[in-house]
Amino acid sequence: MRTLTLLLLISPFAFSQAQGPLMQSILPKFETAKLDIVETGELFPDSDYGYKLNAPQRSVAEWMQHNITMNYGSCSQISTKPPIDTSKVRNMTSKAELIPALQASFDYCGDAFKSFTDETALKTFQVQGRAAAVPANVMITLLTLWNEHYGNLVGYIRTKGMTPPSTARVAKNAKQAK
Repeated sequence: MRTLTLLLLISPFAFSQAQGPLMQSILPKFETAKLDIVETGELFPDSDYGYKLNAPQRSVAEWMQHNITMNYGSCSQISTKPPIDTSKVRNMTSKAELIPALQASFDYCGDAFKSFTDETALKTFQVQGRAAAVPANVMITLLTLWNEHYGNLVGYIRTKGMTPPSTARVAKNAKQAK
């Protein structure tokens, strides 16, 4: 009985330590970036998917397409799953097509991210037929890009008089804390 009690007490600690501080830092940031981008896509009505701040910039649909192809392209470097053909993504323009494809691309990345420990994330990783990569570099680069993309999209959101998803979550949490 003492052994069982001891195991129950230390198992959450042991599990959290198995992941290590690097991945314990990266994974929550991945979940937040995913939430920000997906919720942004969900926030815009389909009628605004062609919206651009000005002519040279991407439309909302083009931002979603860009994130989908970037996710598959970058995460395929560190995934043991086969690369996904993204050739049809450029033809997707509606919210109904793009949101499920965006979610699937983040799921693909999430599976890749979650497959690494601190030790394996820092070692060169190569899947046959694909370029060698250090997973931590790929993950950190993607986190940076997702945050940049979200920052760009916040301008689109604000000009439409809407509240960005991250701001809405903070306000909701503050209200619930009262």
